[in-house]
Amino acid sequence: MCAATAGQRGRSVLLLDHAAKLAEKIRISGGGRCNFTNINARFDCYLSANPNFCRSALAQYTPQDFIAMVERHGIAYHEKKLGQLFCDDGSERIIAMLDEECRLAGVERRMETAIQQVSRADAGFTLQTSMGEVKSESLVVASGGLSIPQIGATPFGYQLAEQFGLPVTNLTPALVPLTFHVEDADAFSPLAGVSLEVEARAGKGKFRENVLFTHKGVSGPVILQVSSYWQPGMELTLNLLPDVDAESWLEKKGASEQLISNALAEFHWPKRFADAWLDRVGFNKRLKDLNPKQRAQLAEQLHHWRVKPNGTQGYKKAEVTLGGVSTKALSSKTMMASDVPGLFFIGEVVDVTGWLGGYNFQWAWSSGYVAGLNC
Repeated sequence: MCAATAGQRGRSVLLLDHAAKLAEKIRISGGGRCNFTNINARFDCYLSANPNFCRSALAQYTPQDFIAMVERHGIAYHEKKLGQLFCDDGSERIIAMLDEECRLAGVERRMETAIQQVSRADAGFTLQTSMGEVKSESLVVASGGLSIPQIGATPFGYQLAEQFGLPVTNLTPALVPLTFHVEDADAFSPLAGVSLEVEARAGKGKFRENVLFTHKGVSGPVILQVSSYWQPGMELTLNLLPDVDAESWLEKKGASEQLISNALAEFHWPKRFADAWLDRVGFNKRLKDLNPKQRAQLAEQLHHWRVKPNGTQGYKKAEVTLGGVSTKALSSKTMMASDVPGLFFIGEVVDVTGWLGGYNFQWAWSSGYVAGLNC
């Protein structure tokens, strides 16, 4: 995105990539259909030590701007839910579009190029690479974070920032499945594959979507969302009946001979989840056997089931990295390092992390565009 924008300004642009395949992270995104933006992308959908930092770039290049490019290239797309836009035909179309934009802008691209050393000279930067020496006036770092190392993620961008005196914030996996302690894992691992809609909270994060039980803990869209707000030692709170007043419902059913696990089928709970969950919280019995105090206790558990995850599944399963090059060291209008003229950082390598659902791609397009205008 940055290379194409700079090239369209008439800049001479060389795009260096250590990978063998172009844009592998785009290729695998959205189950291969690429959730390329979210029409609701706004600054408060991003986490950062400076929550306002992303405002300028998102205003300069909006989801509608990227959609216009997609439409100009004749790429069919659809909204899946919650503003998430996906390609009809697959992520290869987005890769081809960006590659074509670069080609039209005269961008030279070299794949499988390792960057061995970067130094600053009076007139710009000198790079020692596996394909020889490169000199440039400006240097833009778009190397991503630590997530999904199996497709080539490295700490290169953070190391380069530190080399030039730019601070890097604490880094953690984000948009990532959470793991359970052994007691909860033993109780719920037989439910791997079971999914239901819940409201989940962790720290300041609160989202409503589906939770998915796994062999190790929990995943699914709602867990990936709150994982960005979860920290070690923190509880995860799940409202398992977000549309129901559980205590009133239990009171209404008070004289029923029905097992609670069977009654919960009314809310589309899978029977095996109902049995496992009620066993875990100690209420696997008939409705009529609950006294008023127990009804209140069960209602509390249904609306505020608290579990304490013991960790995440790490960068291998994380969609993004939380944290990055400190926004204090960058201009929000240009993405250039304030104390190192000509040096820019864009995308995931920066301490700006979006929600699940196309927000991180939009940050990539927006930050890339503004750097391309100014590099």
